[in-house]
Amino acid sequence: MKFIASLAALASVALAQNAGIGYPKEAQKLHAGDDVVVQVQRPNSLTGSTELSVAIGITSCVSSPCLSPEDTMGNILYHGDFKPSYHESSAPPYENFTVKVPSSLKNGKAQINVAHFALVGASNYPFLETLNRTVTIA
Repeated sequence: MKFIASLAALASVALAQNAGIGYPKEAQKLHAGDDVVVQVQRPNSLTGSTELSVAIGITSCVSSPCLSPEDTMGNILYHGDFKPSYHESSAPPYENFTVKVPSSLKNGKAQINVAHFALVGASNYPFLETLNRTVTIA
């Protein structure tokens, strides 16, 4: 029973640390070769955390289903520090990253992938999550 309680506690800590993708929006049209803003949000939680980094990638899904970002990040557009902060009271803390969509990306369905890494809680539990957002390359 203690084991199940421990797993539940770890799961609740992990869920409390989730990041999100604010931009681009789902199915938004992007253009190959253009700059695009990827907004990574990190809402506050009761559990303390130390934000370390994110990696942002993009992959084409024109000729095959989009793969999970756990399996591939695609073309890496950014990797480095992640320091979300408040910008307006109506939005959670976030950081915007301006990245260039590769000019070689085929028109059609594509996926923005984000890997988020943080240390969580008093014990500095290592936490890694992956996120994705489907977009259209026009």
